[in-house]
Amino acid sequence: MNKKIHLLCIALMMLVLGARADEGMWLPYSINGQSLAEMQRLGCKLTADQIFSFNQPSLKDAIVQFGGGCTGELISPEGLILTNHHCGLSQVQAHSSIEHDYLQDGFWARSKEEELPNEDLTVLFLNYIEDVSSIVLKDVTDNMSETERAKIIDNACKKLKEERKGKRDVVVEIVPFYHGNQYILFIYDEYRDVRLVACPPWGIGKFGADTDNWTWPRHKGDFCIFRVYTAPDGSPARYSKDNVPMKSKHYLPISLKGVQPGDYTMILGYPGSTDRYSYSGAVKNIIELEGPAIVDCRTTKLNQYRKHMDADPAVFIQYASKQASVSNYWKYYIGQVKQLQRNKVVEKRLAQEQDFRNWMNADKDRKAKYDGIFEEFDQYWNHQNQYTKALIYHREAGWYGSEAVYFALRFRQLNNMIESKSAAQDMIKTRANGMKKSVEAFFKDYNQALDRDVTIALLNLFYQDVNPDQLPSLIKKVGDKSHGDFTAFVNNAFAKSIFVDQDRMNAWLENPKSLSKDPIYALMYNILSSYWDLGEKSEEMNCKRADRLYMQGLMEMQKDRNFYPDANFTMRLTYGSVQDCKPANAVTYDYITTLDGVMEKYVPGNWEFDVPKDLIKLWENHDYGRYADKNGDLVVNFITTNDITGGNSGSPVLDGEGNLIGLAFDGNWEAMSGDISFEQEVQRTICMDVRYLLFIIDKMANAQNLMQELKIVQ
Repeated sequence: MNKKIHLLCIALMMLVLGARADEGMWLPYSINGQSLAEMQRLGCKLTADQIFSFNQPSLKDAIVQFGGGCTGELISPEGLILTNHHCGLSQVQAHSSIEHDYLQDGFWARSKEEELPNEDLTVLFLNYIEDVSSIVLKDVTDNMSETERAKIIDNACKKLKEERKGKRDVVVEIVPFYHGNQYILFIYDEYRDVRLVACPPWGIGKFGADTDNWTWPRHKGDFCIFRVYTAPDGSPARYSKDNVPMKSKHYLPISLKGVQPGDYTMILGYPGSTDRYSYSGAVKNIIELEGPAIVDCRTTKLNQYRKHMDADPAVFIQYASKQASVSNYWKYYIGQVKQLQRNKVVEKRLAQEQDFRNWMNADKDRKAKYDGIFEEFDQYWNHQNQYTKALIYHREAGWYGSEAVYFALRFRQLNNMIESKSAAQDMIKTRANGMKKSVEAFFKDYNQALDRDVTIALLNLFYQDVNPDQLPSLIKKVGDKSHGDFTAFVNNAFAKSIFVDQDRMNAWLENPKSLSKDPIYALMYNILSSYWDLGEKSEEMNCKRADRLYMQGLMEMQKDRNFYPDANFTMRLTYGSVQDCKPANAVTYDYITTLDGVMEKYVPGNWEFDVPKDLIKLWENHDYGRYADKNGDLVVNFITTNDITGGNSGSPVLDGEGNLIGLAFDGNWEAMSGDISFEQEVQRTICMDVRYLLFIIDKMANAQNLMQELKIVQ
């Protein structure tokens, strides 16, 4: 049975023609035969080995997982990595101050000696893939429980990862595909010395900010440049002054040709998560519970952020990256809920499920195999819906909401050592000393007044919106007594806690004692304990079996359908073309935007739409050089029909010859349901044109040291 499932998955993974060519996130090692022929028909000039090979340099060798959540690509023989501005924003922020405001002014290293190291920033290069389904699923049977199945799979994966890793300094992952019907092993080389090389000013890299986020037209130069360093022998190494720039195995030439409607486009990257084969109940849960809860919590938090950031430039620098992180998926969920409803995704899933029932009931063997899965789904989601909102509030308004509360979470292990009374004092002291560096980093970008207002607002919301019997006991007790006003409680907690004051924290680190009476620690632990309790109740039921069988059945029922695997932060290839967009009646969007559009949006002094003076001068003089298009305009962004999602941020957009023509950075508002349901008519990828990148590096920053590294083709 397992072998049949495995062969079915592989065979269907190879099919590409069942739907339009722009839908699908493909494992690039499986691109051959019919799929490659379709890519070549659309304009791809590359062979399968030129795209992905372990035997020769290929495109995959230029692509990296960047920082654990984005994609980057090599663009020079000396390890230069290009990614999005928002992917590198936290590193830029960490190096910024009032005296050196790299956020507002940008940063340009004029030599390798000026490049800035970044602690804990890593990139991963993929060096091996293997389908290990037959090994992982060897001892799995159809009649075992999900608990037994999970235990066997976990043990098999653990053993296999240990065997494949051995004593090598590599990252080994085994990832499930098709809801657990297939397992693939990935091995990565991890590079830990990644230095900041260049970042454009805020008015370019963050232009449009929250207002323009997830929308088209866009006018943003969303890029940052880093460099990978290695040990002198070329091996991965932590930061050292003796390290040298990486010798790139493959890097991307940059094309000045520009884009036209219908041009072939290909994207390689690490899309994070999609759920395009899920049950209708999962979609309803997002629309009715998950999405609104996240939006409400983050709206409350962002209102407090903006109040303090607008009032103080120093706070703006401290919180620029934090605000962007909170805001990104705040707007995402607003758009996702709206577009799931507008695009009638629940109705589409219900229709598919009815087709499945009809197909299942038409054959007694199929009915015996698949009967009951929809009842399992309904039972699971009816159960889960009781806990979704409360669990999200525990995270978003609880221990993720207040920085001080989340900071206190880091001290659980140390406090457990202290309270156990079995740990030696020298061990406790060593542990406390080891935390001093992270404590210093926390307080560098912490504003107590802002966090106090955030904490008050979120606890008020928590108490108001969550069912009383699902509230943490401390929040219920304080809220009942104060009629839902947590101002006095938070003010008192902040006046006493070590987690909001660096001097108090440093004094405690010199003489660590139990934290049980610290009011912030007590609040954190109470929220966490309540979350664990609710989590256990919500996990009393699962639908893993139903998910796995439904996926298997869909693939059996729809033999001609384009069954690419859901995104799971493994390398994927998508292909499409440059196209305009007609998202609504009488609405048509062009496929490009230009610098003229930037100046149309320009609002002097506005944090979202201000523009650097140097850029204004170049625009006024129409000084675009060789980066202008045939009409003399400077193209800033363009859109394609490629299929991407979060994690693809920073992915290269390539032409048919493998040249870099753009940098993917966003999706469009009309297709915000895309992680759940690909919308063929309106889904677009928003890209920065590489000519705008080169224009900023060359004409505005005059960073000729970088220009000399790049391979530019006409």
